[in-house]
Amino acid sequence: MNPEHRQGDHRVRFDWGAVGAEAVRAEVTVVVDVLSFTTTLSVAADRGIEVFPYRWGHEEVAGYAAERGAVAAVGRRVARPGQVSLSPGTIRRAEPFARLVLPSPNGSTIAHRLAAAGSLCVGASLRNAAAVAAWVGAGRTVAVVAAGERWPDGSLRPAVEDLWGAGAVLANLPDQEGFSPEAVMAVQAWRAVAERLPAALRECASGRELIAAGFPEDVAIAGEVGRSSAVPVLDGERFRSVAGHGPGSR
Repeated sequence: MNPEHRQGDHRVRFDWGAVGAEAVRAEVTVVVDVLSFTTTLSVAADRGIEVFPYRWGHEEVAGYAAERGAVAAVGRRVARPGQVSLSPGTIRRAEPFARLVLPSPNGSTIAHRLAAAGSLCVGASLRNAAAVAAWVGAGRTVAVVAAGERWPDGSLRPAVEDLWGAGAVLANLPDQEGFSPEAVMAVQAWRAVAERLPAALRECASGRELIAAGFPEDVAIAGEVGRSSAVPVLDGERFRSVAGHGPGSR
């Protein structure tokens, strides 16, 4: 990989997808997948649920969950009443439980790879961007990664809602020095839209896709800007909320 793509001259970095996460890895990596992995993660963290990120499309998810005493989320399009899926509303309505295995093709898969590499990883959405930024604090190298979506051929589709979510985290960092141009661009994108959320989420391509598929609630919950103080930090193979503590506490 071209070393210039790593943004190593900058303390605060921004990039896209799993390859970007590897390229700009820092002391703290913040993964943003607004529709819907990290939004669902924040809702689970609000309820004190530990979340195990998992690769998308692997049949062994049920066995993986059973070994950990966890509920295995199902695909949102096949979920029956009472089942938990990637839709954040299903977490809110579920009976109390302690652990969840949550696959997704983008944010969860990136987090799973970071867990395997032993990276310090945090999950952020528009709901908890300010809380995550406060937890990250000042002075550390930070990589904020927009998960993005997938085109039908499997290639990365940059998704504007993840750019906004990443920008919201970056804009709330207490130390605004040392940003790469890529990180500055994400902040500018967030500031351009901040006053008209959640309408912008309903209007963007991913939001329109979910609404057309019958999941408007997913978009509405994703637009709850600042409603969560949870900070889900990847501890081993699972996310645990460490709200109120800094990066020295895992």
